[in-house]
Amino acid sequence: MFTKEQLQQRFIPFEGLRYSTDAFIDYRIPGCGPKKNYALIGPGVSQNPNQPVSLREKHGFQVGGVSMPAGTTNPPHMHFTAEVFICTKGRWQMHWGFNPDTLKAEIGEGDIFTVPTWIYRGFQSLGPDDAFMFTALGRDDTGGILWGPWTLDAARAQGVHLTDDYRIIDEQLGQKLTDTDKRLQPMTPEEIAALRSWTPEQMSRRCVRYADLDWSNDALLDSTLAGCGSAMAPVIGLGMSQERNHLAPVQNAHGLSIEWLRLPVGGSVSRHSLADKQVLVVYRGEVTITIDGADDAVPIAAKGSAQGWDSYAMPANTWRSYRNTGASEAVVLVMTPGDHRKNLVWDPSVVLAAGAANRAIDANGYVAAKNFVDRSQR
Repeated sequence: MFTKEQLQQRFIPFEGLRYSTDAFIDYRIPGCGPKKNYALIGPGVSQNPNQPVSLREKHGFQVGGVSMPAGTTNPPHMHFTAEVFICTKGRWQMHWGFNPDTLKAEIGEGDIFTVPTWIYRGFQSLGPDDAFMFTALGRDDTGGILWGPWTLDAARAQGVHLTDDYRIIDEQLGQKLTDTDKRLQPMTPEEIAALRSWTPEQMSRRCVRYADLDWSNDALLDSTLAGCGSAMAPVIGLGMSQERNHLAPVQNAHGLSIEWLRLPVGGSVSRHSLADKQVLVVYRGEVTITIDGADDAVPIAAKGSAQGWDSYAMPANTWRSYRNTGASEAVVLVMTPGDHRKNLVWDPSVVLAAGAANRAIDANGYVAAKNFVDRSQR
């Protein structure tokens, strides 16, 4: 049971986000800063022990963010779990590979780009100066981050060293690399050359453009009921869409699923529960989230705008509903841990209303005509 105060603390407004400008080894390298690194859910892969974190509770994945002035570059590095970039403002050029040439792709607002594990990647802000991306990292333990040899050498030239236990030592702050400190050793050229190469055509299939989303108006049991009207578009993995023919364009395991939820003016998602935690990020419009579990329902209004996107960390096994309380269409990004299908439990009143409209959930967990579902269960 959560108190109202505990539920409110899970609301992460964009305007209240805190950041670090020295989260990584590259912060003194010319052209690589200033870079604002945000940690919303979990500490991410920040190498700064003082990194501000909005919510440290484990969710099975982590959510962060980055903002960089136009022309600033985040140099090549490697992750061992999924890394997903969600562009919210501006345009970004994504880089990957060392062997032999760096390859590039460009993304804009609403586009989602997921980079395979065990390859080097970086990115550059194309502007404006407050361009922003959310990031999602697979799993609670990401395994950290491995920088390319050039980055470690360039940082060392500025008096910044990374030890093999991932401590940053900055000579410009009066810190000293002692005889007992061991520098982190990068991959050798031979080890880098042995990594898999990804072509631009292969990587293009890992970029889900907002303009190309496959929206379904029949993705939830209550989608066609009066006052509801939701639509969903899958992006990565097996999410909570209940349409049996609805497949995400990126299907390999990430440790989380990502999908879009859209609500018309006055539309809603009816009362339901889910055994998994979720992170909701409002992209457009205004959405009021109502959660049972305190003394009475707790409404929380989250907004999306050109300035930023509000987030909410939904606890598992809670009854909740969503309503568009704004004057325009609302769009929400939904992230849920795990590579399994997410099975919603609907309030009995929703099941009855859907049944009256000849809608039901079949034995496999998908929306179907109730008359066929009833016939199969006799």
